[in-house]
Amino acid sequence: MDENDPAVRGVSILRIEDGAPVRRDDRVSVEEPLEIRVGAETLAVTMRTPGHDFDLAAGWLLAEGIVRRPDEIVRMEHCREVRSPEEEGNVVLVRATAAAGATDRARRLLLTSSSCGLCGKGSIESLHGHFPPVPPGARLDPAVLCRLPDALRAAQGNFAQTGGLHAAGVFSLEGELLACREDVGRHNAVDKAIGSLFRTGRVPLSRHLLLVSGRASFEIVQKALAAALPIVAAVSAPSSLAVDLARESGMTLVGFLRDGGFNVYSGEERLSPAATARSARE
Repeated sequence: MDENDPAVRGVSILRIEDGAPVRRDDRVSVEEPLEIRVGAETLAVTMRTPGHDFDLAAGWLLAEGIVRRPDEIVRMEHCREVRSPEEEGNVVLVRATAAAGATDRARRLLLTSSSCGLCGKGSIESLHGHFPPVPPGARLDPAVLCRLPDALRAAQGNFAQTGGLHAAGVFSLEGELLACREDVGRHNAVDKAIGSLFRTGRVPLSRHLLLVSGRASFEIVQKALAAALPIVAAVSAPSSLAVDLARESGMTLVGFLRDGGFNVYSGEERLSPAATARSARE
């Protein structure tokens, strides 16, 4: 274990095997709060795994509609003037040129849960972002899609140590992994993966797909929509709101992607070997 890795911590545990106690060392995922401040205002507090904090903040700002282009983020830094040792490294300060009018729509004053990411929203209506439908044209071979869970798992170094982290990966339509991020919160992992590409000018991602290691929630689909991702796949189930938003937005939504099969909940026209061949010739 890398002693300098902020995402993993060693602990001593008692293991029971065949009724007998055994003392051993174990590794657990670190969970700490991250406060995102835009200007002087706190807009979000989320429980996350430390690491890639600027990617997380950038992805969150994009998903909330506070910024649309990477150059609208003037600067990001960890706050050095903290009130307690526990806050050190857990506050990100953002200067953003487009924040003034958009922050009112995106304000979150309550603690955001690491499991759902929706706590603090005023109403279900306020969850709907102002993003256009995804463009048509992307095509994906189902055989390529079925290979992606193994590729994502192979990139999950901290999951291999702890078994306690979600992952999100952005892939090309040919199956190349562009970005993989891990976090205790599935929505944080998505923000980190998308944010890493947004910061380098790779968004919109209209010819890519998002794969998540857990279920597909409404907010994950909305974050993908903010990045113009046409395909979202999950190894577990989608929620009803995720299905509704995907259908309204012209997005392909795949669930239960494992063991060589999957369910398609919307946008099935993007998934066929023949369609992929036609797209390659265009």
